[in-house]
Amino acid sequence: MAKQGKSQSPETSARRAEGTDFSLNLPELQLADHFLIAMPSMLDPVFGGTVVYVCEHTADGALGMIINRPTDMTMGVLFERLELSLEIGPHGESRSGKPVMFGGPVQVERGFVLHAPDDNYSSSLVVSEQVALTTSRDVLEAVAAGRGPERLIVTLGCAGWSAGQIEDEILRNGWLTVKADPAVLFDTPVEERFSAAMQLLGIDPTDLAGEAGHA
Repeated sequence: MAKQGKSQSPETSARRAEGTDFSLNLPELQLADHFLIAMPSMLDPVFGGTVVYVCEHTADGALGMIINRPTDMTMGVLFERLELSLEIGPHGESRSGKPVMFGGPVQVERGFVLHAPDDNYSSSLVVSEQVALTTSRDVLEAVAAGRGPERLIVTLGCAGWSAGQIEDEILRNGWLTVKADPAVLFDTPVEERFSAAMQLLGIDPTDLAGEAGHA
């Protein structure tokens, strides 16, 4: 499973595990801007039934966020704790009641923002033309002022994998993978994201068997 005991710097790749010596007889995977979809064989209580958006995947490991596990905290409560006032969005929508996601078991006290690229923030990683990851407070300050990205997900915590670990989990039937769709990430209700991600593969979740594979 993804690391749970050691925190990692969100500004860099997940740290390479000491002593890892892993080779996989599969074509080299590049999973940045992909969804990981938990298979039925994924019995881990943290990751079972989840969809993870992978932000970074290198030879040293991978970094991602769970996107379908809401916490009890709303955006409004989070912004109050940060002493920010959450304004009405540019199209009159209110974000205060939207849930903050549980992004994973690493650095659970830290916020991570997945959003459509719209500005230069002090600590950002552009994952694709449609998705960026920001860990600095300035993106939330922009949202509070009503001028930040319209499409965003805020998570507490992230998920990290050491070198070769994510490939091993896929080989062991832990995950399906598919190219991410920003509409699933930003526009689909939380409770529908797992099914929507599965449908990108043409699979009905009710028919899912514990077989490995990736797209």
